[in-house]
Amino acid sequence: MPDLSQITCIEDLRVIAQSRVPRMFYDYADSGAWTEGTYRANEADFHKIKLRQRVAVNMEGRSTRSTMIGQEVAMPVAIAPTGMTGMQHADGEILGARAAKAFGVPFTLSTMSICSLEDIAESTDRHPFWFQLYVMRDRDFIERLIERAKAANVSALQLTLDLQILGQRHKDIKNGLTAPPKPTLKNLINLATKPRWCLGMLGTKRRSFGNIVGHAKGVGDLSSLSSWTAEQFDPALSWADVEWIKKLWGGPLILKGIMDVEDARLAASSGADALIVSNHGGRQLDGAPSSIEALPAIAEAVGTEIEVWMDGGIRSGQDVLKARALGARGTLIGRSFLYALGAFGEAGVTRALQIIQKELDITMAFCGRTQIDEVDSSILLPGTF
Repeated sequence: MPDLSQITCIEDLRVIAQSRVPRMFYDYADSGAWTEGTYRANEADFHKIKLRQRVAVNMEGRSTRSTMIGQEVAMPVAIAPTGMTGMQHADGEILGARAAKAFGVPFTLSTMSICSLEDIAESTDRHPFWFQLYVMRDRDFIERLIERAKAANVSALQLTLDLQILGQRHKDIKNGLTAPPKPTLKNLINLATKPRWCLGMLGTKRRSFGNIVGHAKGVGDLSSLSSWTAEQFDPALSWADVEWIKKLWGGPLILKGIMDVEDARLAASSGADALIVSNHGGRQLDGAPSSIEALPAIAEAVGTEIEVWMDGGIRSGQDVLKARALGARGTLIGRSFLYALGAFGEAGVTRALQIIQKELDITMAFCGRTQIDEVDSSILLPGTF
């Protein structure tokens, strides 16, 4: 295990990941749609929110422990579903799931993962994890995918609602993003500077979309995968589909991609267990507000009817505390997880979780609180949120 004691913040991990991960995959993680304005706002808007520092308050007996949809968590943070995670580091999803299990936070596997549902179940001794579902036109495939999730001991389903069509991400187009990378001269030159990554990939059989190849009709190899995915995201997705999936799944359901109070009310009335205030990391509608800006109104509108979580822009424990203060029962980390994974694999993910928890614990104490479940907007400076 590498000594990561000198890694003190998520930015340290980002810088190392940028040097170790091939450009097209680093850029895939570290980019947004069009001008990337919403992507940048997700992070920047946290900095505008100021905290009230309190003194002469007993800071003993602190705890960041909480629950998310009834599940005990070491802190109100889950690892978000991220596509192509296994291209940031060989077997990336497996490493993330192991780190999350050991730390005591939920791990969410993406439909568009490199490692499959079965890989995660096998590598974690069938420890419960969450699965994120995209609604495809091929409903038979969706039914089989949900059955596979049940068989893999998935304990909650995250249904993503904000990817009926794909936002344009300029970097992916310029880089010619594919998994695995096409052997173009530009890519080969870049890969030659990433020997650690290349060695890792040579040592694994998992280099394509494990939940899809060999499982979806007509997708037996990589050549048929790109055409299938281009046609499969369903632009006709509706609340009737949410109801259909809820019945088919039969377990805890989380709706991801809510950015509007009206949609939040529809999510609450759907009978889902939680909603995630999320703009897909600024990767879909550029010009939408940041997640933290959208959070308070949504939490106020539906917070007593459904658990409200948020993702987007969380790079520290202070961000988690601010989200909690503004009404988020839980948070999810995507890029912070990917930077950590790309930098140091499983050890990096563990270090990222340690950094976030320590920042959360110390900042909570400075704000005069000892239990995360006691945190509300009174810890924030009025006029800054």
